[in-house]
Amino acid sequence: MSASPPRPSYAALFRMPHARRTFAAAMIGRLSYGVVALAMMLTTTRATGSYAVAGTVMALFGAASVFLSPARAALIDRYGPRRALIPMASLYAGLLTAFAVTAWRPGAPVPAVGALAVAAGACTPPLGPTMRAVWGEVIQDERLLQRAYSLDGVVEEILFVSGPLVVGAVVQTAPPAAAVALSALLVWSGTLAFVLSPLVAGVRPATAKAPSGGRPRQGGRPLRRALARPVVVASGVGLSLGAVDLLVMAFAERHHHGSGVVAWVLAALSLGSALGGLLNGAVDWRTAPGARLPLLAGALGLALLGAGLAQGLGALVVAVACAGFFVAPALTTSYLVADAAAPPGFRTQAGAWVNTAVNAGSSVGTAGAGLLVGRLPLGLCFAVSGAAAMAAALVCVRSARTPRPGADAGNGVAGGSRPEVTDGERLPG
Repeated sequence: MSASPPRPSYAALFRMPHARRTFAAAMIGRLSYGVVALAMMLTTTRATGSYAVAGTVMALFGAASVFLSPARAALIDRYGPRRALIPMASLYAGLLTAFAVTAWRPGAPVPAVGALAVAAGACTPPLGPTMRAVWGEVIQDERLLQRAYSLDGVVEEILFVSGPLVVGAVVQTAPPAAAVALSALLVWSGTLAFVLSPLVAGVRPATAKAPSGGRPRQGGRPLRRALARPVVVASGVGLSLGAVDLLVMAFAERHHHGSGVVAWVLAALSLGSALGGLLNGAVDWRTAPGARLPLLAGALGLALLGAGLAQGLGALVVAVACAGFFVAPALTTSYLVADAAAPPGFRTQAGAWVNTAVNAGSSVGTAGAGLLVGRLPLGLCFAVSGAAAMAAALVCVRSARTPRPGADAGNGVAGGSRPEVTDGERLPG
């Protein structure tokens, strides 16, 4: 009997040539996304003197960034990271810099501020989906790919927690617009270092993979169908998370806690997510990612139902941390299933669709929670947020049981496992 291959660890990722350099560069660029939202909000508020204008500008920036993410990812797949990301990041950084200069002082023209914000959002480089696509290209061991995606998700969580702290440090000595300029510098320098990495240089664009130099095979309806399950789960997770942020604030207000309590409860959510993500990546699961996907979403929903029963702050912190424990695993598994569904040349787009679903769901969840808080008991609002994740889990299970014409049960897509690589060729910001 042959010996089983050694169990890969997180450290094995960084023993790959150029992996540390590539991952660090991507994280520098992605730190920009943790900085930019609060920085633009503070800058717009100071420049226009209106919270309503700031909210509208940020909504437009977010919508342009989120909903155009698959289109930007398609450019990465078609032309490759080097040819697409450098002009995209340069334009994005330039527009952020123009936004910072325009809104540096109070009295900035609102139309100019809004137009620059929308234009910048439309050009946001999809660094997260591209980094995951690079992992998918260079890692052939499914267990190691799971660890790469898990680590990627945990570090991204840390970056989004760290970003507001960076903004807070900048505004102690400079106008908020300086933090926007810093965000521009981070994304441009990080993207440049990322695309110049030899690891990224080895990723061929879809045009190079097309037979006889023709156009790459289009994903079309089969790809959209295969992505339905991870996108549904990601949107359900996003809906739940977007609602939780607002519900925690409402809980603190109704129980007469200070606003500082909100940060601690949300930190517990992030800590639970980080721990869950690391554990999920370290375990060699016997079940395929597609089978785990609805279970993780359902567990998140149950934990939020428990949060609705919390009568005190301590119980809420525990329940929210338990909910967080399933967030990173659910999203990581969604990316794995999307990666398995994507044919060569469509990996970045597949990841971008999952990323878009999370962010769009979060926005809808926040808006929905805002409508419900004043009309329903808070515990019931938490239950509704949990029901969104559970409904996504049920839809995922039902779609898995519905046969699709022409589906190949052994191709790894329906079950969520990664297809075997036999010829060296092998998946949003």
